[in-house]
Amino acid sequence: MTRRTLFKTLAVAATAGSLALAAQAQARDLRMAPGVPPAHPAYDPMFTEFAERLAEKTDGDLTGNLLGTEVANIGNMRNAIRSGLVEVGLFLPAYFPADLPEINLVGDLAFLGTNPHAMGAAATEYIVTCDECQQELKQLGVVYTSSHASDLYRILSTEPVRSLDDLQGLRMRVGGPQYSRWAESVGVSPASMPVGETYESLSQGVIEGTIASIADIISFRLDDVLNYVTDVELGTFHSTISHAVGQQAWSTLTPEQREALVHASVEASAAITQRWGYEMAAEAREVALENGIEILEPEPELLEAIEAFLEEDLVHAAEQAESRHGVEEAAAKIERFQSLVEKWTAIVEEVGADPEAVAEAMNREIWAGVDFSTYGT
Repeated sequence: MTRRTLFKTLAVAATAGSLALAAQAQARDLRMAPGVPPAHPAYDPMFTEFAERLAEKTDGDLTGNLLGTEVANIGNMRNAIRSGLVEVGLFLPAYFPADLPEINLVGDLAFLGTNPHAMGAAATEYIVTCDECQQELKQLGVVYTSSHASDLYRILSTEPVRSLDDLQGLRMRVGGPQYSRWAESVGVSPASMPVGETYESLSQGVIEGTIASIADIISFRLDDVLNYVTDVELGTFHSTISHAVGQQAWSTLTPEQREALVHASVEASAAITQRWGYEMAAEAREVALENGIEILEPEPELLEAIEAFLEEDLVHAAEQAESRHGVEEAAAKIERFQSLVEKWTAIVEEVGADPEAVAEAMNREIWAGVDFSTYGT
């Protein structure tokens, strides 16, 4: 080997080494917080799959380090994201009604939910295309990505509930304002508390039940403290931001990386909705029966009371949003959300309960026209 050839070889090696170091330096290991225990579907698949898909879509430039609830939970996620401790986290707008009245206007309309995939997609399209919602998030330093939805909520209790009379005087955990209003309308005393406190509250007799996903039997080990599940359909929980990104972290990403992150989020949201809204709900029924939890059929008067409440509450929700939180034209916004629910119910019925097909439709219908050089900035 001549001296010139040697120098050329060394130069090529040095250049390759520099490129490798540069690529390594550009890689980001984002601090991600599911905010819930590993048994919850918001951890797996929502965050595990999100991290995997993000790494795939960015060729390893963006990866994720999942943090436990000892670092950040859903109750303190707002502060964790704003401080920069968490760069991507599960954010539940229902926990912060005063900060996010525009988003919670539709997030609180749980009883409209009859199809989990449709509700997650409708919530996503509404928030992405809602200027007031985006402004609220900007003030919190949060960038929106996608929403997911639960299965239809049921009554999980220590006392049997078949009729309206059975509900009188019971104290139950509720997960949002509309559930509180419904509980009060049927004689239940609503208790607002983090979902993670449900087990202890039931075991100590602080509450006699919870209006929640039947999958909570698995997620929060409620099979030891429950005796009954009343098979009513009380809508979906969809007041969610699956992967809220801190503004500081978002500002460091290229438009291509932002788009990849959003698409990974949409796919992971569809995956959790499939898991939580369909698969896990079916598994929880089996766990309930195996552990002696009786599944009760509601009496007609209870079902009729649910229908009557929904019709009246849509008007009440609009009036309350305007009077208490200053939301303008709330009734028109609710109507727009209802139209999106109808749109996405039709789309999901067409593509089926296939999370990949739902995610593809969401990216096509919602995100295809978004400019990621300016979105979220």
